[in-house]
Amino acid sequence: MTRREMREHCFKMLFGVDFYPAEETATQVERYFGSPDEDDTTADGTLEIVHQVEMADKDREFLIARVEEIVPMIPQLDEEINKAAQGWNTKRMGRVELTILRQAVYEMRYDSDVPDKVAINEAVELAKKFGGNDSPAFINGVLARLVKDQAN
Repeated sequence: MTRREMREHCFKMLFGVDFYPAEETATQVERYFGSPDEDDTTADGTLEIVHQVEMADKDREFLIARVEEIVPMIPQLDEEINKAAQGWNTKRMGRVELTILRQAVYEMRYDSDVPDKVAINEAVELAKKFGGNDSPAFINGVLARLVKDQAN
């Protein structure tokens, strides 16, 4: 599975975190892997797989571990996002954008295998796929500000 596909699955699992009590996170993550495949027809009539959770055990274990690492850090990640998002705070942000930012900030701060530019680019790609029209620019702006502030 590609890193981009892994990020997308991680995003989907993290997105659900805000909808359930913290003590249900492990149960909800397990349910994610039991969810049915979903497909959709594109504008040109092509059938596209939108959601498929069939994956190798090592990928599944990585995703579970990643979500388990990120969830307890959400307050800390949100604090960093609040500092970088001028005129915004996490309580006012859309859940899609907030989830993408949390994942990207985690990668930028705690995953030494992911360069900041890659984390930002991948976050923007997730925003294009799952967010609204203004989401990619918003995500890029907040993360660029975070990098700038870190450099100072």
